[in-house]
Amino acid sequence: MFPAVPERALLELARTEGGSDTLTLLVRDQDTRRLLLLRAVLDAAESAERSVCTAAQKARLRADWALLTEADRLPAPGAPTPEHRPGRAATRSDHDARPGAWSTRAAAEADTPPGARRTSADADAPPGVWTRAAGEDEAPTGAWRSRAGAGAVPAGGDARFANPARARLFHPLTGPWARSCLRGLDAAPGPAGGERERRLRRDLAHFSAIAAVVAAGAGIPFSTRLTARAGVLALPSLGALHTARSGDVPVDVTCAEGRLVLRQADAPDVTVHLESGVGAWSGALAWTPAHALPGLTPTAPPLPLDDLDPYRELPDGPGHGDLRTPLALDDAERKRWLQAWSGTALALRAGGAQRLAEAGALLRCLVPLETPPEVGTGRGSCSATRREAFGALLSSTPPDPVTLAATLVHELQHAKLAALSDLVTLHRAGPAARYFAPWRADPRPYDGLLQGTYSHLALAAFHQRRALVGGLPDRDWAWAQHARYRAQVGAALPALVGSPDLTVRGRRFVDEMAATHERMAEHPAPRGHVARAQAYVAAARTLWTRRHASTLPPSNG
Repeated sequence: MFPAVPERALLELARTEGGSDTLTLLVRDQDTRRLLLLRAVLDAAESAERSVCTAAQKARLRADWALLTEADRLPAPGAPTPEHRPGRAATRSDHDARPGAWSTRAAAEADTPPGARRTSADADAPPGVWTRAAGEDEAPTGAWRSRAGAGAVPAGGDARFANPARARLFHPLTGPWARSCLRGLDAAPGPAGGERERRLRRDLAHFSAIAAVVAAGAGIPFSTRLTARAGVLALPSLGALHTARSGDVPVDVTCAEGRLVLRQADAPDVTVHLESGVGAWSGALAWTPAHALPGLTPTAPPLPLDDLDPYRELPDGPGHGDLRTPLALDDAERKRWLQAWSGTALALRAGGAQRLAEAGALLRCLVPLETPPEVGTGRGSCSATRREAFGALLSSTPPDPVTLAATLVHELQHAKLAALSDLVTLHRAGPAARYFAPWRADPRPYDGLLQGTYSHLALAAFHQRRALVGGLPDRDWAWAQHARYRAQVGAALPALVGSPDLTVRGRRFVDEMAATHERMAEHPAPRGHVARAQAYVAAARTLWTRRHASTLPPSNG
């Protein structure tokens, strides 16, 4: 099922590069894994005990999945085919006949036709799960009928995908949602009303919101009931409704002719108008639209700047330090993001054409973070990636385009190497933290050292390419950055290359990393910068040794 990685692609990636075919291989593999993850959620829900996932929750999940399957089968707007006509509901035989379609239950299984006897398993099903549009009496309750208008543009869609269902499910932050669902579904039954039950209930309610966004983007009219979470109903890629009451609040949603009507008790209705691309507008103060930055290149789609999705937070744990606080942007912060972004493509191109190409191929959304106090002023920033959110980059507000470009280079290497590691076993080292890394005060496990060295190698190349550009205003600073990153990589490479835990392909990979590091000597930085960088690394090693040598065996020579 998963593709083999050609030797050419392996060596390209080892040089922190990657041609179009190589990047496409990584992206397609990650998208395939996302579909498998989502399928696992459905299977886990179906097999879960009723004390973990109730019959009503399972029924709603089937209905949501049936919608996604129907939307996935939609032809291009205005071009119906014999296999899919507007108004035709998908069936199980349809899914089996179409390679790559999601195998799921028919929508009719999720509800009961009017007048039919409801069983005890259906008795607690929520009202208004998914109903057909008025005047479509010939359709069975629970079946989906599509009316994608000619020329319609999927709301929240991405030009890289054929329909809004794929665009939404491949959105990076769907990954953390799916992982959270699996944790809740796989957990042992707990006390009624416990934290696990509350979290799972919210997770499944969020999937219904995703389904509503897909239906709206596909032009499928519907009426349904969604649940706001802590007073906020997030509709990914569209925006968020702030409810009149706090807590988990039911909101009735109707979609027709490019508009959503959001109705809650004791509050005026909110009408939301869908836009092409990201976002939806409303005159109501209770509505906050989703925002996006312009495409990185003139032909690229807008890039979501996601400060609304409830799954954008980093997980608890030591790996992310103080980066767990996402930032809700105000107008001033949004303007600063736009100012930095407007020059990022130029800064990336100055650091090598492949840097702009990989950003265009891999980056799917930006998530703003608060800036920790220790970052300070100047050109400092903090950033992170999440393995389960391929394509997302989390970052504090960048001070300038070059800093943002360097952040993209740094974090996208983590994404590339993580994606490659899903396809190729590079090493079999254990998780023990025992290696010196000049950019960290704590010992690192082998895999962490490989990840850090790889991203620093890319930064050394990025800043060297910029420093070699004639007339660059900050050329001296670029040389200083290159010298520092190259010295750090040089200090870490011996431990990587000398490891007995490398596989055959892993050894080729780190050997090519070392060769790339050596080739940088053809264009050396000024001696002063090199001397300062080497002194910095030596001081870092001395301090690290004083702190850890008594408890750890020698690791980096």
